Amino acid sequence: MSLTVQRKVMHERRVRLGGRNLLSPDNSAKKGSPGLRIFFGDIRKMTADEVADGEVALIVTSPPYYNAPFDYPGLFSSYEEYLDLIRAFASQSRRVLGKGRICAVVTDDMLVREGNGGRGKKYPIVADTTRAFIEEGFLYRDKITWVKPAGYTRISRRSGVVLQHPYPMYFYPDNIQESILLFQNGEFDYEQLKNLSHDALESSKIDTLRLNSENWTLSVWNITNVLPMAGRVEEGVAAFPDEIPSRLIKLFTFVGETVFDPFLGSGTTLKVARELGRKGIGYEIDLELKDVIRKKLGLDYHRWTGEDYLLEEKAGARNLRKTLQTKVRQQKSVAS
Repeated sequence: MSLTVQRKVMHERRVRLGGRNLLSPDNSAKKGSPGLRIFFGDIRKMTADEVADGEVALIVTSPPYYNAPFDYPGLFSSYEEYLDLIRAFASQSRRVLGKGRICAVVTDDMLVREGNGGRGKKYPIVADTTRAFIEEGFLYRDKITWVKPAGYTRISRRSGVVLQHPYPMYFYPDNIQESILLFQNGEFDYEQLKNLSHDALESSKIDTLRLNSENWTLSVWNITNVLPMAGRVEEGVAAFPDEIPSRLIKLFTFVGETVFDPFLGSGTTLKVARELGRKGIGYEIDLELKDVIRKKLGLDYHRWTGEDYLLEEKAGARNLRKTLQTKVRQQKSVAS
């Protein structure tokens, strides 16, 4: 059945998230839109009817890493095709973000083995993503380095080369970090905060005890990654831990504002946004993640509690997960 025939909007009931963006007019794509909206489609084809100009207070997302061998093998035909996606992502982010608001991108450079080559080629994704956002007109606000526990490296132990050949020029480090890039859509007008009610400010106040005791104030965040254990909701999906969007949402939004994830994956960003009293919008190209997202967000048919939400299929949605997982198993068999 074609996407045109399949296209549908499913409204089901859950507890409604109230409020609008506190620092901008209520310019949601459709008046009375539910507090949770999920679209399956190609982010490059997203329109203002789905996510309105300036509607979003914060973007938290992790684009697919370029042909990552154990997550997205062969997804892109070339690095230039991948960069075209990142440029389109930057352009859409600039459109939907409110003035002065933040786009947080979890990403990292990627080592990709191509053809029958040896150690593979390292692609400068962090630098190229930064360049794409700056060229789109964003301010480069900051970079946070997310460090994972040393025992949880996912891919190859590259440092094993120097152990086998303990001589100069054989050293390659194991990677236990990713970058959280923070881009700002122009300058933020702090005078707007004077117009907020006392209740709005107090309900969004940051816990400074946690801020200091857990070292949120530093440019290095030590957070355990989602472990690749069988049976978890995100099995087979590259998901970041709840703690990353939780910190970012608390640091850069007020209760009731809208958080957007244009590469929704398993739905972590929206799950955390709802738990923190924010509205959420997600965009995801892979239709095969629909059941994962529904389960993670509690949208299955066994949990009706009264809140409106929207789940809609748009142009460009594809079935990717089974094909990718088959390629991943092939990669692992070659690596083992």
